[in-house]
Amino acid sequence: MRSTYTHLQPEERMTLASLYQQGWSLRAIAKLQGRSPSTISRELRRNACEGSYASAVAQRLCTQRRIDSRPLPKLHGDGCLWYLVSTMLSWLWSPQQIARTLKRMYPNDSAMHASHESIYTAIYAYPRGELRRQLISLLRQGKSTRRPRSAGQDRRGQIPDMVSIHVRPPEVNDRVMPGHWEGDLIKGAGNKSAVGVLVERSTRLVLLCKMPDASAESALAAFTNKLRQIAEPMRQTLTYDQGKEMARHKELAAATGMRVYFCDPHSPWQKGSCENTNGLLRQMLPKGTDLSVHDQDALDSMADLMNNRPRQTLGWDSPYQAFQKFMAAINEKNAATIH
Repeated sequence: MRSTYTHLQPEERMTLASLYQQGWSLRAIAKLQGRSPSTISRELRRNACEGSYASAVAQRLCTQRRIDSRPLPKLHGDGCLWYLVSTMLSWLWSPQQIARTLKRMYPNDSAMHASHESIYTAIYAYPRGELRRQLISLLRQGKSTRRPRSAGQDRRGQIPDMVSIHVRPPEVNDRVMPGHWEGDLIKGAGNKSAVGVLVERSTRLVLLCKMPDASAESALAAFTNKLRQIAEPMRQTLTYDQGKEMARHKELAAATGMRVYFCDPHSPWQKGSCENTNGLLRQMLPKGTDLSVHDQDALDSMADLMNNRPRQTLGWDSPYQAFQKFMAAINEKNAATIH
């Protein structure tokens, strides 16, 4: 007899089925296979079907029983945790943002925690089908590639009276003081539609502006209207690339009280917050689509989704939370000055 128990193997079940059909006794079968008679008896009792024993059926029943005995994974489809995760995915949160938020929501309940790797695994483990495609479509698929501009003269023309980013105040680079913004355009199919994007560097707060086209007149009107909705202390500087839509930057500066600085040609990393935000926004505003179908209310809803996401760079606060903290500090300082 074996000193350590091991489960019956498929070849042992084949032998058992053959001997049992020939009328061998349980003890004789057990002795031949080096097993306990109780092992053979239990096998026949559990895995026989309608009085007969077939090795293939017995193996299938055994395998299914072992699967059923295992605890359900944390992120099984009918669980409360998966409901929370899938809801946050529908808000276009990344798995890492979801994982950190779950820890904040349930600090003492590990059953409601899931790592970002577990969330990715759960999504890609779904059987092939429409639901799996929908889940994967909610993930950010990586940074969009940027088409390199051709060398030589800048085809967009020169903007008069530009002030270089290199004379921008040093505190802008530190991201400690709020009120410093970056701007850009996201263009639609055939460059026939556009959405203005503004990102506050310290809090990563996002503002989106509907624009009828990518002209300098449209940019001036849209950016002025949106920026003037922001409290004056939070309007200090705006950094932009050398797109011709910013040709009327002096009028924008006068209307908003902001100083406008321009990046070097072909240097998108000099306004990296905006570039990163553009990549995120492309989940909601895909390339090659007509962006004019989105009215300002729809764009504001997209900005709300972005601004309610927890961000690692903000200590897992959302941009709204970080912005509110800055505003509270400014109001407190002003109140102290008055008194």
